[in-house]
Amino acid sequence: MKKAMAVVGSMAALTMTVSACDGAGGGEGGSYTWDFTITTADSSTWYKGAEKFAELLDERSDGRMVVNIVPNEQLSGGDPAAGVEQLANGDKAFSYNSPIIYSGIDQRFGAITAPFLYESLDEVDPILEGSGAEAYDGMLEEMGIEFLGFGESGFRQLTTNVPVSSPEDLKGQKIRVAGSSLFLDFYSELGADPTSMNFAEVFTSLQNGTIDGQENPLDVIQSGGIGEVQSNLTVWNYSYDPLLMGMNKAMFDELSEEDQAIVTEAAAEANEYQVGLNRDLAEEQLEELGQEMEVAELDADQLADFREASEPIFEKYEEIWTPEIFEQVQPTD
Repeated sequence: MKKAMAVVGSMAALTMTVSACDGAGGGEGGSYTWDFTITTADSSTWYKGAEKFAELLDERSDGRMVVNIVPNEQLSGGDPAAGVEQLANGDKAFSYNSPIIYSGIDQRFGAITAPFLYESLDEVDPILEGSGAEAYDGMLEEMGIEFLGFGESGFRQLTTNVPVSSPEDLKGQKIRVAGSSLFLDFYSELGADPTSMNFAEVFTSLQNGTIDGQENPLDVIQSGGIGEVQSNLTVWNYSYDPLLMGMNKAMFDELSEEDQAIVTEAAAEANEYQVGLNRDLAEEQLEELGQEMEVAELDADQLADFREASEPIFEKYEEIWTPEIFEQVQPTD
């Protein structure tokens, strides 16, 4: 899979070179150099999905489309929310970001990540392929971002230095959460002391005891080395976290129809590859993390206690998400 691509971790801003047969606007035959940023490290499935996308663009454009993949939100100083703003205003071309990050700008994006909304991937997939895609396409368009489909971060899990199997176990625990009022409110409802910080700061904060735990999907936990600084992993699948692949809409709109098709088709294939890889690796990652941490996979009765404790969250957020958006992410019968 490794081709001679320009894959860099540069701090440089987006460079975009256009040489088009029909002049300005980048029609058919234009040449482009674009940045694609991800929040996680280059060992993650996010990176591998972006890498696949870059390879497909290079191949199908005969080298006219070059994508530089930048891990760890290096272009935004480690701040994913700032990275989304860069995407919207055209300082970069592409990104993979969680809707949790977008929810810091528009809280409707958090609907699909609602606690205990989905019990399994069998409930998730029809939403990603249908009404959920329609909802997020519309919201991203409002921000000036072209929606290129869903990747996957996965079900979010919890790491701590104490065993957690009931809401009482979380009382007083200082838990790092992604930058979302939904997650802050959820953990507060469970009696924890949640705090928001950029993921780039999490490892050191766990190491020095500034925080007691954190929550993330398995891929992020493993690629971030969290098992080195945490002793317990709680598998509870409490929130499903897809990825949104987006392109700055002005950049997309200036492409010829042929080049737009190259981008959208490559994105669909790359997303399918990334989702498949993420799911294929989940069992292996859980096994590897189990060699570093004590793993507790919660049963139905234990999960019922957490669901009951989180009911006030839905009472507060259904109106914030709007009934229309929340209906579009509901699992089908």
